[in-house]
Order: sequence, then structure tokens, then C-alpha cells
Amino acid sequence: MGLGVLQHYTIEPADLERTKDFYCDILGLENGDRPPLDFPGYWLYSGGTATVHLMGTRKPREGIVVRGTERKYEDTGRFDHIAFAATDVEGMRKRLQSKGVKFRESIVPRTGDTQFFLYDPDGVGVELNFPKT
Repeated sequence: MGLGVLQHYTIEPADLERTKDFYCDILGLENGDRPPLDFPGYWLYSGGTATVHLMGTRKPREGIVVRGTERKYEDTGRFDHIAFAATDVEGMRKRLQSKGVKFRESIVPRTGDTQFFLYDPDGVGVELNFPKT
């Protein structure tokens, strides 16, 4: 039994709208179709795939354990960052700078690829990987 590709990751942000705006307005993901779940949230799409799920506050339900209802973030382990393949390094650099987003840029040894490292509003690390052109 093997694993397939990563389908999505989920964030329960402190400010749902601010985090949605970051991923859509800064990184260029698209807010898209989401099932009619019983709690607020967004599914953000990259290349036609709902890659980032943002989850608003959930209410405990009888007989169902809902992690996160008491805002205990330490129970998720040490999550460092998520990485995206990206294009248009110059365009993204200008976009981040114009929006006042702090990021660190590095060149991967041997491949010459460019990487940007930044944080979303909740401190989730985001890595953007641009192939050498």
C-alpha cells in the first residue's frame, strides 16, 4: 500500500477572513467550491485542486470529539511549513514586496532554483519553489 499525492492541508486560523485574504490576495489561490458543512470555512484552490482548507470555529456535537473547540493548538505536533511549486519569480517577488509581506529568499545549491520562505497570518510557514529559468 502506497501513498498518493498530498490532497490538502487544513488550517484553523485565528482570523478566518484575514487568512483567506492572505492565501488568495497574496499567494494567488482561488476561493472555490466547498461542501455545505456545518461550520464556516473556505476551500482554496491551486491548479484546480482544493489545496488549502480553512476551518472556522466548530461546535462540539453530542458523541463526537471535535479537536480544536478549546483552541488547543499544541496537540497538532511540530508543523514547520508547506511548499508550493511556483512560477514567475519576479512577479511574486514584486507582489510580496508591494503587499509588505516579509520573506526570505534563497538559491538551492546545485539546482539554482529560487525559494521564498514566508509565514501566513497564523505563523504557518509557506515555501514557494521556482525552477531555475
